[in-house]
Amino acid sequence: MTSTSVNPAESGVEPISVIVVSDFVCPWCYVGLTEVERLEREYPVQVSWAPYLLDPSVPPEGRVTEPRQQPGDPLSPVEQRALEAGLHFARGRTFRPNSHLALEAGLYAQEQEFERAEELHHALYRAHFETLEDIGNLEVLVRLGAEAGMDAEALRAALTSRQYEAAVDEEIALMRQIGVTAVPTIIFNQQYAIVGAQPYEAFQQMMSQLGYPPPAATAP
Repeated sequence: MTSTSVNPAESGVEPISVIVVSDFVCPWCYVGLTEVERLEREYPVQVSWAPYLLDPSVPPEGRVTEPRQQPGDPLSPVEQRALEAGLHFARGRTFRPNSHLALEAGLYAQEQEFERAEELHHALYRAHFETLEDIGNLEVLVRLGAEAGMDAEALRAALTSRQYEAAVDEEIALMRQIGVTAVPTIIFNQQYAIVGAQPYEAFQQMMSQLGYPPPAATAP
């Protein structure tokens, strides 16, 4: 089955605000991103992102870690969901980056280069989960931003100056204040939330609750 993207401005209806609270080192957030993208294609929604630090105990320089999965181990639940979503999680990670600088890059993109923000999100998740790169490294972040079509030097300047450091901390504190304790948390119209990487049916049920029935499927 295929579907076409719904542009709220063209559909003549008020878009639903969708805030995705996530962290780039959260595997379920990467899986959940695929469901949010489908939501964007099928419903009139306006998606934005809010940062959340999954593990504040990781030092700024990152931390050496042991691989959770060995090559011959059966797929974990999150690996299985990722595979079903068309994602590939590489095994053998021996380093856990601090994701704060990556969250700053995400906030910069959302505020300064919004049309590239979703591309950057994808690039950061792919780098962390599929190619096992250090997304706490400035040079890695600048390269990923450039590959996503962003102004690399402007991104470098923002990250080097830590222009968005305090803003990320404030956003994280706000999310905790409103009750977010796990990611991904997807907030609809600042009233309702889906917590965790729920199947797409949960998103359809939420949209129906908000007055938007599932769109008619188009032919393959």
